[in-house]
Amino acid sequence: MTIAWVLGSNGLLGKALCRALLSNGSELFSPAERFSWDNDIELTTQITTAVQAFSAKVDETDQWEIYWAAGVGTMGSVAASFTPETQALSLLLQRLQSDPHLMATSGSFAFASSAGAIYAGSTDDIITENTVPAPTTDYAREKLLQENLVSTFALANSRTTALMARISTLYGSGQAAGKKQGLLTHIARSILRNQPIQIYVPYDTIRDYITADDAASAMIATLRSKNQKSQVTIKIIASEYPATIAEIVSIFKRIARRKPLIVTSASKLSSLYSRRVQFRSRVLIEHPKTSATKLSVGIAQLMVAEREAFVRSASTIELSRAQHLKNN
Repeated sequence: MTIAWVLGSNGLLGKALCRALLSNGSELFSPAERFSWDNDIELTTQITTAVQAFSAKVDETDQWEIYWAAGVGTMGSVAASFTPETQALSLLLQRLQSDPHLMATSGSFAFASSAGAIYAGSTDDIITENTVPAPTTDYAREKLLQENLVSTFALANSRTTALMARISTLYGSGQAAGKKQGLLTHIARSILRNQPIQIYVPYDTIRDYITADDAASAMIATLRSKNQKSQVTIKIIASEYPATIAEIVSIFKRIARRKPLIVTSASKLSSLYSRRVQFRSRVLIEHPKTSATKLSVGIAQLMVAEREAFVRSASTIELSRAQHLKNN
């Protein structure tokens, strides 16, 4: 049996990974308590205890997998904000490496990062795994450093493999409202609330959008690929069907049956993103690209999910208001 541990399981990708792993019969491991990411002392104890508990669940015949989908940084974050995240990853890898039982058992470590960030400064028309990384932000540089930590860990342990999953722009329902990410979610929520939609890049900007569920499935399939011959694999995970911002707005207009209220303006983050990003994977190509969710279908699903969440939120507010009036 496969015992899988997803770090960042409450995030967009993490939730999708958990859904996909459960659907294929994997057993999910969850630490006894949530990690205190902002408290170094507590986090050290929690990670140490969690690795011990994870090791205890893994039998000699089991295959263990760890998926790192954690992280709170964005393209605009400063370098210092990534230090706790990198330290936590480093500590986890150290504790795994010092566990003789896990190191004697076949295992895999998958690390998720942003393809758009890592290749942001590239001038290649089509970006593949052969494209040289061209980071332009502290975020991207830190992700490359974290990838190196995972690669070093895997290469030091003969029974461990690693996947560096460089993912294009993720979208899906349940994206955190507080994180300044997610153009598609921002558009969907703004349409439902009849609010202006702020767009900071030109309409001809090209992006590759992939649903979190598609990315999670591809990540798991790549990690488990029978054709994986290298101990460390770098894989671009993308829909490979790029779309302009203008096309995206048009899809929303058609689905919502009303014209979105678009406000265009400049942002200090605009220069950090490449105008035209197209990805094509050359590594472990085992599944036809038609398996990816079409953007129009994904946006329709996103609108349905966000409308349901909006109705639930409105009902909760109304119920709370009624209760307040009753008590006063």
